Amino acid sequence: MSIFLGIDTGGTYTDAVLIKDEREILASAKSLTTKDDLSRGIGGAVAAVLAQSGIAAGDIALVSMSTTLATNALVEGQGGRVALVAIGFSPADMNRAGLDQVIGDDPVLFVPGGHDHAGGAAAPLDENALRAAVQRIDSHVGAFAVAAQFATRNPMHELAARQIIRELTGKPVTCSHELSARLNGPKRALTAMLNARLVSMIEHLIAATEGLMAQHGIDAPCMVVRGDGALIAADVARARPIETILSGPAASIVGARWLTQAENAIVSDIGGTTTDIAILRDGQPLIDPDGALVGGHRTMVEAVAMRTSGLGGDSAVQLVHEGLASVLRLGPRRVLPVSLLAHEAPEIVHGALNEALARERLSEFDGQFVRAVNRIGRNESGLSAREAELLARLGTGLHTLARMVKTRTDMPAMHKLIARGLAQRGALTPSDASHVLGLQSGWDAEAAQKAATLFARQKTNAGLVFAPDGESVARAVIDQLHRQTAECLMAAALAEDGFANADDLARHSLVLAGQPGHVGAARISVGLGLPLVGLGASAATYYPAVGALLGCDCVLPEHGGVANAIGAVVGQVTMRASLTVTSPADGVYRLHLPEGPLDMGNEADAAAHARAFVAAEAASRAEAAGAEGIHISPSEEITRSQVEGRSVFVEALFSAAASGRPRTAQSH
Repeated sequence: MSIFLGIDTGGTYTDAVLIKDEREILASAKSLTTKDDLSRGIGGAVAAVLAQSGIAAGDIALVSMSTTLATNALVEGQGGRVALVAIGFSPADMNRAGLDQVIGDDPVLFVPGGHDHAGGAAAPLDENALRAAVQRIDSHVGAFAVAAQFATRNPMHELAARQIIRELTGKPVTCSHELSARLNGPKRALTAMLNARLVSMIEHLIAATEGLMAQHGIDAPCMVVRGDGALIAADVARARPIETILSGPAASIVGARWLTQAENAIVSDIGGTTTDIAILRDGQPLIDPDGALVGGHRTMVEAVAMRTSGLGGDSAVQLVHEGLASVLRLGPRRVLPVSLLAHEAPEIVHGALNEALARERLSEFDGQFVRAVNRIGRNESGLSAREAELLARLGTGLHTLARMVKTRTDMPAMHKLIARGLAQRGALTPSDASHVLGLQSGWDAEAAQKAATLFARQKTNAGLVFAPDGESVARAVIDQLHRQTAECLMAAALAEDGFANADDLARHSLVLAGQPGHVGAARISVGLGLPLVGLGASAATYYPAVGALLGCDCVLPEHGGVANAIGAVVGQVTMRASLTVTSPADGVYRLHLPEGPLDMGNEADAAAHARAFVAAEAASRAEAAGAEGIHISPSEEITRSQVEGRSVFVEALFSAAASGRPRTAQSH
């Protein structure tokens, strides 16, 4: 008998599930995610499934986790402050691929160096300039990302830079060539920078899980779900946290397939922060050939083709003014539900809400709260004096936002603390609206009612109050959640069918009129052509109405609320390796190896060497990632051109995928 423990750490809840022999669910449980100390949330869920099942912790043979923490951080623009070392690039290069938006006010160090497309040095690496620049900004960042021109053709300058930075700072360094073997330097730089921002966050999660395992006496391998649904060892995830973006959504797709045995379906997983949508075809999730797209950033990370939007149960409810009209919008930012805050700190929350309700005049920040995220090892580097002072004022308690924001300069500083993940805002959410309407319970429904009543008093651009009472606001919020969810699903379906501008089409008046169907002089019907599988703790609350809007079957599987945790333990380990071979001169075949270029004089020999290298490298990576029973699947793409009637080799990409089941405690 093999007992596997699956854990999923989301923005709101941490889920745990125990599965026997990969066939039977023994127990499942949820616990609130505790951002300041993830081990408390994980520990609560794990303790619950052990108690339900009667299984001894020592009998667990494998622990595997998925997480939406990295995805949520990118969607919300959060992450630690890092420095990008750009070798051989210009500022104009960095503005490509939207990198300037990702960089924000993080420092960029432009250093001479880099290689050309054939792997030859374009300029020597200026090590003195690098040392001086790193020492200048070391105290302002928590990690470094290094991207050199054509590093996938020759990584020597990235490797040398990493060695120098580690010697000077001892801080984590991400090299772009280790995350992708493809060209496109700016996109590699973007991926490396996002990876560097996530290092401390994923380290916190893995350390919390491993500490809990030791506490319970669980002696088993620890795995993490990658963005393509495959498993990797925790130590691999520590070094490459960017590969865990879309980890939670990918695990949910694997879990949905395991729960429903669906062959073709649209799978939608609603969490606290995001709604994640993917499509199953012939029982397999589609893989995005262009790299994972998260929060508007196109990375070079291979992942499930997933559309992730900032829409969830804890999305901020906003009143947006458009001309004379004022309409509700949900997200993309996540906030702490008022009902949850009142559940945890009733005196503070109810006191503030009662005071606001007693006033005749509405204040800008009524019904909003803020607190610091006081987790061990939080990265405060790079904060301005105003930001640092504001963080110190937050201390360890919960405050009204109005009390903390006293001047015009306080609000930008507060936004920065929230964006850095150092503070959290509380405000009205769909979860609160569900408590008001009796659709959800467990937190403080009375506080939710008060927050909704305050929201109702907001004035529209026409000078009228937005709604007559809190219950009307709650109904409007839930209706808006249904509409925005349907819009996201239609956009995903239209994109899958090859329509350009799918997001704009999904919002087109004809599409909206066709949900659930318009009959007049014209008859319009628009909906989904595949069944909808709804996952997430709140799917059963919201998705039947969404399915009705879209005229499709809605499948709500038992245990769908913990599909991510299930997917975390039923997947396989898969690691890939690739190698490019070019021909810089007639009769020269250049293999762009990790240790540098290798020239050979015969195409057949070069191809044989490349095939052997990628097979061995993929197998080695799979073994390091925790696989056993490894199977190799090779592939190759060879480009040739016709020159004077003869076929001439131009370039080739040799790849191999190594797959196997994760090692368990019994197979040690």
